[in-house]
Amino acid sequence: MRPAFDPSRVRALCFDIDGTLLETDDILVARLERLLPLGHASARRLVMAAESPANALLTCIDRLGLAEGLAPLLDRLHRWRGLGTVDTFRAVEGSIEAVRRLAERYPIALATAREARSASAFVEAFGLRRLVACVSSARTTRRGKPHPAPIQWVAERLGVPPPACLVVGDTTVDIQAGRAAGAQTVGVLCGFGERGELERAGADLILPSVAELPGILLGA
Repeated sequence: MRPAFDPSRVRALCFDIDGTLLETDDILVARLERLLPLGHASARRLVMAAESPANALLTCIDRLGLAEGLAPLLDRLHRWRGLGTVDTFRAVEGSIEAVRRLAERYPIALATAREARSASAFVEAFGLRRLVACVSSARTTRRGKPHPAPIQWVAERLGVPPPACLVVGDTTVDIQAGRAAGAQTVGVLCGFGERGELERAGADLILPSVAELPGILLGA
């Protein structure tokens, strides 16, 4: 049995972007509703059901060492999934405010499957440049999530051991990457992941959204 979540271990925070800080899932649902004659509930079920196979495909490409050769195609896929233009960015309610509060105590990093330009656009769009110490994007490390390399890279740049990081994300690959690096993990239910699969992946804590995290870590 894994030990209970221990806030006292946390010295740095590492956030996913899509579905964690951005409402990517809701935007994809709306896009699907426009493309197909589906109601909202059916469109959401389809988007959620497609996320795990999509992640599995990307993980397989990563493990086979094909990511570099397929980089242009993968970047287009990540931009489509992440809806990377600034005018489509819509933050999860309370998420950006939570990051700003948490940055008063903890160094902040991002670990995302977005390519570097799109990740940078997100940081600029929400005025986080001075708060985010580093960003691990699609090509920063040779291996991507669920491999621990992005979390290890972030921890090194933040100057903390990986077990002192708290990895926050909405999908199983976020949780798996954090666990593989030895970090504690928080799963959030505001994106693509569902409680059962996040629990099975080993999340130390599950919250409705990032907005609840300051109450856990800051006690207010």
